[in-house]
Amino acid sequence: MKRGLVIKTTGSWFTVEDENGDIFECKVKGNFRIKGIKSTNPVAVGDRVIFTVQTDLKSASDLNTGWITSIEDRKNYIVRRSPNLSKQSHIIAANIDLAVLVVTVTSPVTTTTFIDRYLASAEAYRIPVLIVFNKTDLYNKDEQQKMAKLISMYSKIGYPCMHTSAKQQMGIEELKSQLKGKTNVINGHSGVGKSSLINLIQPGLNLKTSEISEMHKTGKHTTAFSAMYKLPSGGYIIDTPGIKGFGMLNMEAWEIGHYFPEIFKISKKCQYNNCSHTHEPGCAVKNAVEESEIAQSRYNSYLGLLEGDDKYRKPY
Repeated sequence: MKRGLVIKTTGSWFTVEDENGDIFECKVKGNFRIKGIKSTNPVAVGDRVIFTVQTDLKSASDLNTGWITSIEDRKNYIVRRSPNLSKQSHIIAANIDLAVLVVTVTSPVTTTTFIDRYLASAEAYRIPVLIVFNKTDLYNKDEQQKMAKLISMYSKIGYPCMHTSAKQQMGIEELKSQLKGKTNVINGHSGVGKSSLINLIQPGLNLKTSEISEMHKTGKHTTAFSAMYKLPSGGYIIDTPGIKGFGMLNMEAWEIGHYFPEIFKISKKCQYNNCSHTHEPGCAVKNAVEESEIAQSRYNSYLGLLEGDDKYRKPY
């Protein structure tokens, strides 16, 4: 038996680094699932696992292969809705110290709905988030003002924000300092520049990047599977495939407001303990929205999750 860290996933194969730094290609033994989690992938990058090394060698290709037999308890994990099975989740990464959400005001546009759903999911699993506004070299005056408003809004809620330009190598040193000594996962839409930023943070990786589609103003997937890389300053960075949408799973309606910090804080002043913040009299949350203490876009995102559809989605 060996202990190891899952550093890459490629379908049914998992690359595991043992405590000596040796690399093994492993499969999952049996059909085990993590208790309480219905996911399409039982093992994720960042998992600490117990595995056995293949001893029945039939060919040279069997060298350094093994079987994952169990997963150690996770500190946390972050999930997205499975692209193929909407009622199941896909675990993006596990045992995360910091989630870095890379967003762009243009080329492509990242909606506040997407940002808010990501933040709510991270809150649910107690994962701190850093919001990075990338591609600032492309922004015109109006887009710079939009970015400033968004940074002001999210910073006020308590989410640290920064802006970068991979093309101009602006903000890279500050970003490096935020990642130092931590296990970091990098998420965002395809095309927001995740791989370009990682290439600057960790020179030599040469991760594949792609251009934005001029017709659709969206990015193409360049990262097919999640992978974990060691940082020279200590810690790890996990690169993930671009996420098109972010849905909440297995969450009761009454819980959703708990994952919007400003809504949860003000909800304590509501007239009713079980206030849904939609129609009840004496609702402190609705009053705070009217008084601009809570941003309308954040309230719309809350309602969208509560209703379970896209009725309230707006870019900005």
